[in-house]
Amino acid sequence: MLLLYGGLFFALLIRIFYIQATGVVDGQKLEAKAAALYGKEAVLTAERGKILDRNGNVIAEDTLSYRLIAVVNPQATKNSKEPRHVVDPAETAKVLAKHIPMEETEIYKILTKKLSDGRQPYQVEFGVAGRSISHDKMEAIKKEKLSGITFASDTKRYYPNGPFASHLIGFAQKENQDDGTFQTIGKMGLESIYNKELSGKNGTLKYESDIFGYLLPNSEKMVEPAENGDDIYLTLDKTIQNFLEESMSKVYEQYNPESIVAVVANPKTGEILAMSQRPTFDPDTRVGLENGWLNEVIENVIEPGSTLKTFTLATAIETGNWHPNATFQSGSYTILDRTIRDHNYVGWGKISYLEGFQRSANTSMAYLLQMIGDETFIDYLQKFGFGDKTGIDLPGEATGTLLATYPINRVTTSFGQGSTVTPIQLIQAMTAIANDGKMMQPYVINKIVDANGKTVKQTEPTMKGEPISAETAKQVRELLASTITSEVGTAKRFALEGYTVGGKTGTAQIARPGGGYFSGKNNYLYSFLGLAPVEDPQLIVYVAVKKPQLAVTEGGSEPVAAIFNTVVQNSLKYLNINPENVAQVEKTSMGDYIGHNVESAQVELTNQGLTPIIIGEGGTIIDQYPDNNLAITKGSLVFLKTDGVITLPSFDKWSLRNVLVYKSMSGLPIETVGEGYVESQSVSPNTIVVDSSPIVVKLKTPEEMYTEPLEETSAEGEILPQD
Repeated sequence: MLLLYGGLFFALLIRIFYIQATGVVDGQKLEAKAAALYGKEAVLTAERGKILDRNGNVIAEDTLSYRLIAVVNPQATKNSKEPRHVVDPAETAKVLAKHIPMEETEIYKILTKKLSDGRQPYQVEFGVAGRSISHDKMEAIKKEKLSGITFASDTKRYYPNGPFASHLIGFAQKENQDDGTFQTIGKMGLESIYNKELSGKNGTLKYESDIFGYLLPNSEKMVEPAENGDDIYLTLDKTIQNFLEESMSKVYEQYNPESIVAVVANPKTGEILAMSQRPTFDPDTRVGLENGWLNEVIENVIEPGSTLKTFTLATAIETGNWHPNATFQSGSYTILDRTIRDHNYVGWGKISYLEGFQRSANTSMAYLLQMIGDETFIDYLQKFGFGDKTGIDLPGEATGTLLATYPINRVTTSFGQGSTVTPIQLIQAMTAIANDGKMMQPYVINKIVDANGKTVKQTEPTMKGEPISAETAKQVRELLASTITSEVGTAKRFALEGYTVGGKTGTAQIARPGGGYFSGKNNYLYSFLGLAPVEDPQLIVYVAVKKPQLAVTEGGSEPVAAIFNTVVQNSLKYLNINPENVAQVEKTSMGDYIGHNVESAQVELTNQGLTPIIIGEGGTIIDQYPDNNLAITKGSLVFLKTDGVITLPSFDKWSLRNVLVYKSMSGLPIETVGEGYVESQSVSPNTIVVDSSPIVVKLKTPEEMYTEPLEETSAEGEILPQD
């Protein structure tokens, strides 16, 4: 027995020394096995950056949502009088199917599934259908009082404005990754183009725990913090974009066209202030996306119709070939074996070139081309940027084609037929007319700011060239205005009360897939390229409506004018252009209150007609918004931050922007639902905030401002001839 036990002890001792020396058991390293068993790693998710308009209004952001969880193991109810697990999977599946986009049978399968070893899991989730659940939806499911159904806080990509420049902004959605986690990925538009910048970089938390998940004593936590995504500020103006969206929706509903495209730009800088198209889609739900993914302003080419006559006219003036009082025979123009006709087919007899332009006579352009010279004309169109990309900061831009092979191509191009352009090319070229000959490159990215507030990219206006002189540009603007003010002008419908407008209508034939063109007044692309005010243009607007369903008495310019007039009139008022017709807004300058006593600052600001909001207990001010020296409207909220606990104010009637400023400065877990102005808040005013529970603030959209009925005027329809 002594020898037996002694031998066993000796063998065990050798084994222990071997394991200590090599660290290997049965071919496996113990250190690695221990690390796998006790070492833990958690992902610290980076917050996706926001997309904002030029004024800091949110267009896209991550917001609070909820993840649906079902506890299915009966062990959860142990030692509890009330059931804490799903007692009736069939009934639970039936009820949940009313609230989430998943079939009842699929929900039942998830609720009753087993693990690979036959055991029942503790809890289950429902994939994409159970994620990104809104606060309202979560409350609705809670009211069903289903046992075992609970929620975990989550985030979702939120687009508070609905269909809002949707083909430009695009959308992002959560996708299941190979490691089983979910990550928000940009799938279209700016969300996709700048996905890397917006996504940031996830961090990690590494630590050692026991088999129950508790942190081991004296173990080190290694934290690699997440780098949140960059915020992207666009050149878009939310108010102007809303004017555009609303007017386009009304026209789309009334006239049922095949499509609508519209752009608003600042001619001084090339900034795009608004851009949209119909049909469109809701980036939150993706409803409507089946109608097309292309951003037609950038990626689609069109025959521009008579809007291109603007640049034929500019070329004639710049080259000394414009003689407004000289006359020509309207009606038809023959070149070799081809005859060009005016839109009324027979013309107006012998008329001046000025009247020819005002009437949008095709023959006037053909005669002007004859004086300018074919090669010179094409050269100037290229100087205006046609036939080449504008270089806008968006991918997929089309170039269009200037047809110049045969004489007939150059003639039809002079009045906008045959050659193709993009809407953004028309906008860029029009900046030269509006900006005294200086052509500005269009752009949509204002700046990109990282999570630390540092600007990592700032876009500056870029001049693309000077195709014409300032004097030519001024003369073209005056002639464009005459198409609206002249008795014979084709653009009389585009007149605005209180503002001067210049522009050119377009009625372009639409090519058939198999050759030739569609016919009939419901089968044209009706458009208008205009600027306002004529004396010093602040806006350029292009609107195109394809194949509208017109009544017998309606002209093609009516749906176009319904959009253009509303957007320009409201936008000029909003921008305080032509102040004698706009109510003056009293403003004051913000002082520097950091380091001052909050009580005295509060009195001073109140005396200035401002409303101070105190964040903290009082004492010395450590932060303020707005910053020092900024001009602010009297009656505005001013935020002053001090140390100490925070007492929640009443958010009643606050704008979304003010709520977000308060959230940022206070650091409170405020979650917004909706947009516009505050309707309710989940935590009562004057409550001292002592925990990290979410404070849900619901907003509602107010009635649109500045909306006025359009004055009905008559205008002669413009129809291009058949070749």
